[in-house]
Amino acid sequence: MSATSQSRKHGKSRRAYRVLVAGAGLATIGALVAALPAVAGPEKHDNHSSHGNHSSHGKGSTVDVQLLSFNDFHGNLEAPTGSSGEVTENLPDGTTQKVKAGGVEYLASSLRTARKGHPYSVTAAAGDLIGASPLLSGLFHDEPTVEAMNKLDLDVTGVGNHEFDEGAVELARIQNGGCHPKDGCYEKGRKFKGADYPYLAANVTNEKTGKPVLAPYWVWKEKGVKIGFIGVTLEGTPNIVSAEGVKGLKFHDEIETVNKYADILQKQGVKSIVALIHEGGVPASASYNYDCDSPSGGSGISGPIVDIAKGISPKVDALVTGHTHNAYACTIPDPAGNPRMVTSASSFGRLYTDTTLTYDRRTNDIVRTSVKSANHVVNRTQTPAKDMTDLITQWNKLAAPIANWPVGYISADINRTGTTPESPLGDLIADAQLAHAKALDPKAVVALMNPGGIRADLVYAASGAEGNGVVTYGEGFTVQPFSNTVNLIDLTGAQLVTALQQQVSGANAASIKILQISGGLTYTLDLTKAGADRVVVDSIKLNGAALDPAATYRVATNNFLAGGGDGFAELGKGKNTLVGGDDLKAFTDYLTANSSAAAPIAPPKADRITVVK
Repeated sequence: MSATSQSRKHGKSRRAYRVLVAGAGLATIGALVAALPAVAGPEKHDNHSSHGNHSSHGKGSTVDVQLLSFNDFHGNLEAPTGSSGEVTENLPDGTTQKVKAGGVEYLASSLRTARKGHPYSVTAAAGDLIGASPLLSGLFHDEPTVEAMNKLDLDVTGVGNHEFDEGAVELARIQNGGCHPKDGCYEKGRKFKGADYPYLAANVTNEKTGKPVLAPYWVWKEKGVKIGFIGVTLEGTPNIVSAEGVKGLKFHDEIETVNKYADILQKQGVKSIVALIHEGGVPASASYNYDCDSPSGGSGISGPIVDIAKGISPKVDALVTGHTHNAYACTIPDPAGNPRMVTSASSFGRLYTDTTLTYDRRTNDIVRTSVKSANHVVNRTQTPAKDMTDLITQWNKLAAPIANWPVGYISADINRTGTTPESPLGDLIADAQLAHAKALDPKAVVALMNPGGIRADLVYAASGAEGNGVVTYGEGFTVQPFSNTVNLIDLTGAQLVTALQQQVSGANAASIKILQISGGLTYTLDLTKAGADRVVVDSIKLNGAALDPAATYRVATNNFLAGGGDGFAELGKGKNTLVGGDDLKAFTDYLTANSSAAAPIAPPKADRITVVK
């Protein structure tokens, strides 16, 4: 199979790249990809900026290719607020400062400015461009974000776990266009055209056919220069995505998959290769301009990407990564012991990475010793891109009647993080889910919420004209954008204990995931101990009474956790499942029923879990 493409130049008529047929069943997706012919590649919108003067460069034996990259955009078209809209910068005097960053208006301006004077420039992303998005994008199944990515001249992206939030068939529609099968088109006479950049998912196959559900690789070409891109998401995607979203799919090892397609590309004469990997690491510093390769760089970088990078074939010249929402531009040795650049540009469009790949025309390969990378702030002091401003305005007009609808009142910020793994907002959401569950079944006694499903704080300050302390539907949507359902399951007391222990053991031993719990459930978490022992079993009480291991308890949780997501296999064993309503509606209904302008909700104390350190 060949999935190659020319680079896209300013001034050509647009012809969208199509990898899948919108609405195609899972059984046909792999066959469609396998049967793809070589394609000429997606051509650009007429308003895209030029990538420079092609006639003045590239006559020597080497040519510098500019690789611009970013990751984990998550539909953040508007500049994110609070800490989500900041990055930390190291200053020359050894101190740090916070810099406001992000927003697609500024990301577009940054990329367009960076491309000037670079005739060989390609822009790539490493997944999670959509999914877990604020209302402006999420309300419309992320069509606004895809339109924005088309406009800012994205050439190629790998998939992340969140690209599978609504399943492979919906991802096919995102690629190919067409109206949403349930919600239809959002404007009369205007059909969604889909992404004019390819989504790559080399390690995701149809469970029955073994065929890739998306193109595994893509080749960028410009005046004899060829660079192959291989896209993979983390093998553990099924553990962090709703079971329905990955139904019928199989996720393969990242290293084995990248190495497989690197060999295929090399046999096709493509010797310069970049891997787009939706898995990441944790740098020793939170500053975006931290130099982890300097003598004073400390411990550099840790996390899953280190072992992945060390296992990926030396045939791959650079890794663009994501998932952890961190910023880094570090070298990690390949299996031959040679340093190789590994980058990540934080999240939400706050940064972009500029990498120089020196291409040797004699060998058709990258001169690895010349590869240089740096992260740059998407600063809000620059002039915003007008076409992006217009896009945001257009979609905001459609969203405003829903987004601005008031649903409740709060007396202060209610944050999704706290001084312990328990958070005020986590408690509030768990209480809301228990209230919803009790309305469905009075036997419901406890609710459990995964912290990763809480995407933003509830902020007291007004975001618009609604007034301070007013919670709008749009703000609630930003907190819980996944369209999960509140499910009720039966668990024994012993299973409930096991589920709590799975917060700190098994799949979660290294990265603790503390469930947010409804009022009435209390226990002690002893972080001085190891593994499952960190949950002090004798301390677990429900409404003041110890759990009976043999008794059956009616437990509320979202469908993601009820499917065993986030490493909570025990929750996936629940019986007598009752599928309740939308989790966002449960949350907004609770706010409406329990608050008013005269009596707003105060931040919960977050004192249900006693933490020993």
